[in-house]
Amino acid sequence: MRHETVDARSDGQRLDNFLLRELGAQHDKQPRALVYRLIRKGQVRVNKKRAKPMQRLRDGDIVRIPPVRDLRGDPNTNRRDAQIPAGWLARAETLIRHEDDALLVVDKPARLAAHAGSGYDFGLIELLRAARPDAAMLELVHRIDRETSGLIVVAKSRDTLLELQEQFRPEGAAKKRYLVFCHGHWRDAHQTISAPLRKDQGDGRAHQVVVDPQHGKSARTDFERLGTSHRGPAVSLMAATLHTGRTHQIRVHCRHAGHPIVGDTKYGDRGLDRPLARRRPGLMLHAYRLTLSHPAHGGRLTITSLPPEAWQPLLDRAGLSVKAAGQA
Repeated sequence: MRHETVDARSDGQRLDNFLLRELGAQHDKQPRALVYRLIRKGQVRVNKKRAKPMQRLRDGDIVRIPPVRDLRGDPNTNRRDAQIPAGWLARAETLIRHEDDALLVVDKPARLAAHAGSGYDFGLIELLRAARPDAAMLELVHRIDRETSGLIVVAKSRDTLLELQEQFRPEGAAKKRYLVFCHGHWRDAHQTISAPLRKDQGDGRAHQVVVDPQHGKSARTDFERLGTSHRGPAVSLMAATLHTGRTHQIRVHCRHAGHPIVGDTKYGDRGLDRPLARRRPGLMLHAYRLTLSHPAHGGRLTITSLPPEAWQPLLDRAGLSVKAAGQA
């Protein structure tokens, strides 16, 4: 059993993130699920008391961490971090859309996880760290789904991380806007969906998120219609603004509204996807605009990103364009 004293560097950090760093789960040494299981079972204690993953640690707190074996089946506990393909390393710098002394804004490709874990040897943050081995610190401020493409903010210092994490809370200053390509003609030009969401995970099943008015957590998404198809199957190009950050929120709200997202293998409709292309497209959900208050000088920072090139043939077929999205 080991006991770690929280120092000023980790003051204000969430317990789960603290453990992820201490146990190496962000560097492919342990499964991330292990961290949450240890907390849930009470094997991790803060000042001798049970704690929750989102509990904020304070300077001087004592965290009890149980002994952990390497659960990835490697007898060498000092094994190297997962090797990242040279092609990804060469591509890393091209993903950066903005950089200054405090932060990076990175355009994450679809199918690249934000971080390692759940069967993925590396993610965006491991890629950036490998591409910049001399960086003092690089930490994700927030995350998006592996299947979702688009903008993610990375902090270069603990102070920046804590400041930006506050901004990405539901009532914070940061605003996230997504492009959504979904089935059907969305009737209303503007619509707010506030359907509460709950994670549903049965024995032996991958988790899904469902609408649950009684037991779900509050979730709000504002949708704006940017266009509907002029030809071919009925589809709509939407802009979605998140006011809460529930898991799979936009995807589930779109399905709830009767407009599943094109290419969504978890919440979508394969039958509706089939007429659009010979090969089922990937999830057509893209985090295209981020607005935040810069942690260094307080000025407003807005970064935009066009969706992946793979979207273009489907947009062309529908007679739609994303050029107006930057002003939407």
